Amino acid sequence: MAAIFAVPGLLVAADWPAYRGPNHDGISNETGWRAVLPESGAVEWRTSLGWGFASMAVSNGWVYATGNVDDRDIVYCLDAATGKERWRQSYPCPRLAKQHEGGPAATPTVEGDAVYVFSKNGDVLRLNAETGKVVWHKNIRTELGLKELTWYFSGSPVIVDDLVILNAGTAGVALNKADGRVIWQNGKGAGGYATPVPYTYGGRKCIAMFGASDVFGIEAATGKILWRHEWKTSYDINSADPIVVGDRIFISSGYNKGCALLKLGNDRVTEIYSNRNMRNQCNSSVLWKGHVYGFDGQVGGSGSLACLELETGQVKWAQRGLGTGSLMLADGKLIVLGEKGKLAIVEATPDGYKELASAQILDGKCWTMPVLANGRIYARNAAGDLVCVNVGGAK
Repeated sequence: MAAIFAVPGLLVAADWPAYRGPNHDGISNETGWRAVLPESGAVEWRTSLGWGFASMAVSNGWVYATGNVDDRDIVYCLDAATGKERWRQSYPCPRLAKQHEGGPAATPTVEGDAVYVFSKNGDVLRLNAETGKVVWHKNIRTELGLKELTWYFSGSPVIVDDLVILNAGTAGVALNKADGRVIWQNGKGAGGYATPVPYTYGGRKCIAMFGASDVFGIEAATGKILWRHEWKTSYDINSADPIVVGDRIFISSGYNKGCALLKLGNDRVTEIYSNRNMRNQCNSSVLWKGHVYGFDGQVGGSGSLACLELETGQVKWAQRGLGTGSLMLADGKLIVLGEKGKLAIVEATPDGYKELASAQILDGKCWTMPVLANGRIYARNAAGDLVCVNVGGAK
């Protein structure tokens, strides 16, 4: 569970220990942060990570981030307030640039004294969170004979009880988090690019996971496939995480595929609707008060930030100008990073696009989800420029 605590100025701060946050839904419990960005001087500190698209994890005052320099993946532990480096750990890994800059895509996952990372080439490591020392390291692609994805492994590690669950193989691989032993494996085919999403249904801990052409419901402890729903997309690209709420699962993919709302059962799902009103190519949407907020369209400038009513799939509004970026949500507000580095704070309401503040904080290609943690927003670009914006108190 992520730490949540109050600080002066009525800020209720929260850690962000994994991709899409402590609840794997892109929503922070943090409240009381300032939805204000100065026209200039918004960036408090910046540093360079190396090539990559992985987002950041923040835990106990430290930022964990990754990049690739000279065909080595580097894991960094940085002071969250200053950006000062505490430690770094590296290992050989090709940058694997293919129609983009390459570098790591999976976000580090922090649990207790452990940091788990997953490379595009199939390396899985457990590091000591305080020292960066390697506890164990294995390559599941070579060890398990897994098919290499066209754009390589991208989903972030997810911890469920004693397991590290990864989107690899046809429908997932689970390792013992203590020593890296393989606990279960579902096939050797190509998987999806999204991160596995934990959920509980009927008292059973499960995982919703995108494969190459299906979305699966999987029993977390055993790897048993409980249900599957066919979802074929161009180039077998399913990158956006499923959103699970109650007995509903919202899924979306790009390349003009669209979205669908599914109803969960014990051993099957049924489709409530499908349409092309939300087409998440790279990044996931968030669900807030019955509405889905996300980027519809392709990278390269053709996308829109859009709001969809969950139960009907109908568009409430769409706003161009941010390209096909990424977002998270905190305290009823969207924290949006546009494709070209514009940071925007937008009210999460179905009544229309209501921008509260914005600032240009990065240049270059920005496909990576920003992170709010403990009064600071962290954002990066593909070249590895990591910036910090303070929104935690009066200046």
